[in-house]
Amino acid sequence: MRTTQRKGDIATSRAIATFTALGFDVSIPLPAYDLVVDDGTGLARVECKYSRNARREVDLRRIHSNSMGYVVKRTSDNAYDWLFVLDGHGAEYLIKECLAERRSVTLRDTDMLGAVAESG
Repeated sequence: MRTTQRKGDIATSRAIATFTALGFDVSIPLPAYDLVVDDGTGLARVECKYSRNARREVDLRRIHSNSMGYVVKRTSDNAYDWLFVLDGHGAEYLIKECLAERRSVTLRDTDMLGAVAESG
């Protein structure tokens, strides 16, 4: 079983359920990003991540292997609009910006989905 891919799939399916419960329309696009969410004011391309890190640090790189070894890619500019993160305790976070060229981000309490969704 591909554990890393499974964690990403769990985060993506949770994001679909959460955005749908918030009343947004959700589309699943081609592989460039995980979801497209219509929040009533526009479309947002969403990257979904899963993190079990106790320090609430989320790795933003894409890592896969091929015949030459591991390939590590950082997020390019304008690759997505929102970053959705599901942590190991079931907490959801939403950062409404693209964190391009960064290795990681540390989640803050203000990134929790309820706090972000309520503040706009």
